[in-house]
Amino acid sequence: MKTKYVYWQGDRMWLGYRAEYPDYWTQGETLEELQENLKDLYRDLSSGAIPHVRRIGELEVA
Repeated sequence: MKTKYVYWQGDRMWLGYRAEYPDYWTQGETLEELQENLKDLYRDLSSGAIPHVRRIGELEVA
């Protein structure tokens, strides 16, 4: 499975979040560590370990 994520390099850390969960950021000292942390965060978000998770959806209106 592949998903999109948004990331950038801060002063000392790489920061990012998964596109479908923009409220839940994580960080890593390297880009590879950030990617691993994003995977861990996804597991937590999708397992129900974090309550009241907000997501991005798509709605067709026309």
